[in-house]
Amino acid sequence: MSKPILRHADSAGEIAQCYALMRELRPHLRSEVEFVERVQRQRSAGYFLLTAALDDRIVGLAGYRAQENLIYGHFIYVDDLVVDPDARRGGIGAQLLDGVVEECRRQAVPTLVLDTAIGNSLGQRFYFRYGMLARGLRFSMPVTL
Repeated sequence: MSKPILRHADSAGEIAQCYALMRELRPHLRSEVEFVERVQRQRSAGYFLLTAALDDRIVGLAGYRAQENLIYGHFIYVDDLVVDPDARRGGIGAQLLDGVVEECRRQAVPTLVLDTAIGNSLGQRFYFRYGMLARGLRFSMPVTL
């Protein structure tokens, strides 16, 4: 497999091209319009959507943002990481993470953080192989509005 071209999706049209693949990871997204609007809103909070393309076809996405908190200090958080099922096991996920790691270096951010579902054993195995370590569990609950 040839090496994908990594670039950020910036325009509404570029973001829209990512919708079908992002639905692999986020099936609750109801429409392309909603997806584009949400990404554009998140961009105002520093969210970037890195794409991996082979032959002009987007085969991988990494959504990330720089953050700071008392646990990690300054860090980059990977919100979304997804590779097209037909392109998995070709190194694209690692190349996307490499791209985010390079962004950490460019911004002098010392830590990369991401969450994965407890039941995502294949993803966990991938993250361990990449060199990441599990540091805790995240708990959440819905809040009635």
